[in-house]
Amino acid sequence: MTNPVEDPVEDRGGGAVVDAGGGQRPGGALRFARHFLEMVVAMVVGMVALGPVWSSAWPGLDDVVTAHVLVMATNMSLGMALWMRVRRHAWPGVVEMCAAMYVPFVVLLPFHWGGALSGTALMTAGHVLMVPAMLAAMLRRRHEYTC
Repeated sequence: MTNPVEDPVEDRGGGAVVDAGGGQRPGGALRFARHFLEMVVAMVVGMVALGPVWSSAWPGLDDVVTAHVLVMATNMSLGMALWMRVRRHAWPGVVEMCAAMYVPFVVLLPFHWGGALSGTALMTAGHVLMVPAMLAAMLRRRHEYTC
């Protein structure tokens, strides 16, 4: 008889981890939430660590809103991608999660260019929309984030 704790696991939704023997172990939702928070921290670390590099290399970057938001998305993506690789995520998942950093800004930039969104509104809305974009990418590969 196999030990269900040592068997491979999968998440079938609902926050419970299901082992190979069909039994459920609690914790999938907690692992998912912890992983999400780890990635948010990695994004902030990327912004804090790389922000001064860009400021030195490109004085006045903050005045060019389009470049500023794309550079910030890059900084967040680099921090998060590094952490995901440390956590041994495969490249397709890393790329999807990085896309979640850019998509909100790419969607909102035309509104900024057309004058419907200020730079501050663009920055705020882009960051707010990153949360559901990240969650969508994580839910797509939830087995990677719950086990």
